[in-house]
Amino acid sequence: MTDADAPTPHDHLRTTDLEPLVETYGELHLDPSDDLFQRLVVSVVNQLISTEAAKTIRGRLFDRFEVTPAGILAADADALREVGLSGQKVEYVKNVARWFDEQDVTRDRFTDMTDSEVVADLTEITGIGDWTAEMFLMFGLGREDVFPVGDLAVRRGMEQLFGEMTRGEMRTRAEPWAPYRSYAALYIWQHYTDGDADIDGIEF
Repeated sequence: MTDADAPTPHDHLRTTDLEPLVETYGELHLDPSDDLFQRLVVSVVNQLISTEAAKTIRGRLFDRFEVTPAGILAADADALREVGLSGQKVEYVKNVARWFDEQDVTRDRFTDMTDSEVVADLTEITGIGDWTAEMFLMFGLGREDVFPVGDLAVRRGMEQLFGEMTRGEMRTRAEPWAPYRSYAALYIWQHYTDGDADIDGIEF
C-alpha cells in the first residue's frame, strides 16, 4: 500500500464509534505550528484559565512583546504581569525562553523522539506539566496519536458522549481510535464546545 492509498485519520475514525462526529463536523485538521517557542508559550498562557481569558491575555502578550526567547528573556516581569500573566506564569514563560535559548531548540530536536520522550524532555522545564507537553505534541509538532485525558474539555466531552467514566476508562475507550487519537480529541473538543449537541448514532 502506498501513502496515497493509506486511510486518512478521518477514514479511520469513520470505522469507529466516532463516525457520527466525523459526519457532523466534517474533516477537522491538525496543523503543526510554524513557531515552536510561541506554541509552547501559548500553552503556558492557557493553563488553568478560561478560553476567553486566555485569548485576551495572548492578544495582549503578542501585541506588546516580541514573543521570541530573546524577547521574553529581556521583558520586564512587571510588564508581563500587566498583560494578565500571573507571577507564576511570568516565571514559567521565562523558564521556557531560557530553555529554548540555552538548548538552541529547533524542530530537529524532537524528530527522532517518541511522544513519551518529548513529554519527558519538556517536563524538565519548571512550569511544564503533562497537559502542556501534550498540547505541544499536538499543536506544535502535529503528532497524530495523543489523547490528553488531563484536559478538562476532553473529559467533559467524553462524559457527554459516553457517560461518566474514569480517566483510565477514557483511555481504554480511546484505544480503537489509535493511531489518530489527536484527531479524536479534536472531534470531542468540537462536540463539547457545541454545548452537548445531539449526535445521532453514538452508542452510550
